Amino acid sequence: MRNLPRAYRRLWWATGIDSLGNGVFTAALPLLAVTVSRDARDVALVSAATYLPWLLLSLTAGSVVDRVDRTTLMWRTQTLQALIVGVLTALVAAEAVTVPVLVVLAFALGSCDVFYDNAAQTTLPDFVPESLLHQANGSQQVALVVGRQFVGPPLGSLLFALAWTLPFAIDAASFVLAALLLAGLPKRRPAPSERVKVLDGLRWLSKHRLLRTLALLLGVNTFCGQFGNATLVLFVTDVLHLGAGVFGLLLAGAAFGGIVGGLVIARLAARLGDLRALLVSLAVNAAIFVGMGFSPNVFVLGGLLAVSGFVTTIWNVVTVSVRQRDVPASLLGRVNSVYRLLGWGLMPLGALTGGLLAHRFGLRVPYPVAGVVRGLALLAALPVLIPAMRDRPTPR
Repeated sequence: MRNLPRAYRRLWWATGIDSLGNGVFTAALPLLAVTVSRDARDVALVSAATYLPWLLLSLTAGSVVDRVDRTTLMWRTQTLQALIVGVLTALVAAEAVTVPVLVVLAFALGSCDVFYDNAAQTTLPDFVPESLLHQANGSQQVALVVGRQFVGPPLGSLLFALAWTLPFAIDAASFVLAALLLAGLPKRRPAPSERVKVLDGLRWLSKHRLLRTLALLLGVNTFCGQFGNATLVLFVTDVLHLGAGVFGLLLAGAAFGGIVGGLVIARLAARLGDLRALLVSLAVNAAIFVGMGFSPNVFVLGGLLAVSGFVTTIWNVVTVSVRQRDVPASLLGRVNSVYRLLGWGLMPLGALTGGLLAHRFGLRVPYPVAGVVRGLALLAALPVLIPAMRDRPTPR
């Protein structure tokens, strides 16, 4: 990261600290949920509440991100999240947690994530030249994956085993530290005379065939991801008969693949091109989900999760860089919001559908179903992806 600007490095550290806390929370929340209820539908409901704000608030968030200083919005959002997790910590200590309480707090945290994540992706090009976007986004992805999946989940599982309040207290502290770092970033407030209309992002994206297709394809893939993974904690504990600590290690295995992907993406995209990198990542992930449903033991499941983490990172970095290059800076927040609405809006429905299917037919069933749907979606998108990506100009 030596050739990346100092402001970006500050953003990277804030991302890393925030991600570590999120990773701890990611493992602790489902473990807390299964102590309250072991019904797959209840566990899936908590997961769905986390992602429902992407359906309800994405367009509003995009308008806000293009109208206010983005770094200020980010640190204020982190502060609010610290308060929310602090409330959860107190409720856990008082043994007052119920499924409805978890649903409400998960929705509140997810609402903050809608604004924070949009602002983070939108502000990154303010600090990084276009020629370094793959490298910068790859480094961001490494920070996200290391915290949210590699270090955070095993730590969260361990802390939860020691005391139920510990992982949530650490998550709250991480939000505070990240907010302090973000508060020191340069301010870039849009001109006061600029008119910001929510629907401008929708109109722009509807005319960009490639990004429109990528958004719809992302929607199918995230739906399928939640379709299977919403009940992963039950699959690990009830089908494979593993403990809470192993659940965190499995998430770390997925993260290891994501870390490798983030480190090699700049060279991989330069060698293969964006199109081939995207197609390989999508095809491999479809096959992996089919295989996950038939995993006979923890080693096979862990290996599949690691490969899935690798190809998912490739997809994330390439598609984020494409948006940052193609979308005008004044519209990036709103286009990102529409893109996320289409791409993430179906995640709560995927979680609920997967939970119902797992409850009715068994915890293995959602994975092969999700893999087949992912494969069919890729085939349907090929007539658009191939001509649209083939002749894209080389980044400056």
